Amino acid sequence: MGRGAYGLVRVAVLVRAPAGWLWWPGLLAAGIGVLVPGLTGRTPGLAVGAVLGVGAALVTCTARRGRYAALARAASRAGKAVVLQDRAVTLRGWRRAHRRWLLLAFLAAVGSSCAVPAAGGLLMAGAALGLWGKARWLGRWERRHEALLWVRTESVRRGGAAGKEVRGYLLTGTAAGDAGPGGARTGGARASAGARGGR
Repeated sequence: MGRGAYGLVRVAVLVRAPAGWLWWPGLLAAGIGVLVPGLTGRTPGLAVGAVLGVGAALVTCTARRGRYAALARAASRAGKAVVLQDRAVTLRGWRRAHRRWLLLAFLAAVGSSCAVPAAGGLLMAGAALGLWGKARWLGRWERRHEALLWVRTESVRRGGAAGKEVRGYLLTGTAAGDAGPGGARTGGARASAGARGGR
């Protein structure tokens, strides 16, 4: 980074970063669990898993929304001396920091099928759906305000995009970075350094 420059990472990309790594392993764990009769039997296990999955989706989708909304309302325009982190870099960094926990969650989900078949995997998949739902909620905010929400990279090392260390969000126009509203991948790469083309 140049003198006085600081890095920014997309809020919505951070929110949805865990989703894919919970969804596919969760479905795999649930599939493995269906093959195991377990203590409760398959049908009760799937029923319990469905309830847990719906509950996890609701919790992850709505958790800390007030905090996100307050930070978004108070967001200020990003300056010119910023470096916007690419979507792929954000996802890769999150995966590296959490891969041990993801592995443990998968193993726990598979192991829980010995008692309640498929429940643990459906719980993971439900959490993923909730995170995607929250990212879509942020995307609606970004479309409505025609701006993208960013947070300083050093603020999210602990606690995520709405953690205690986050003092505020910054805004760029919708052409900045390489991810659209809600953090989804776009068809082509856009500006990744500075707030070029999007402020």
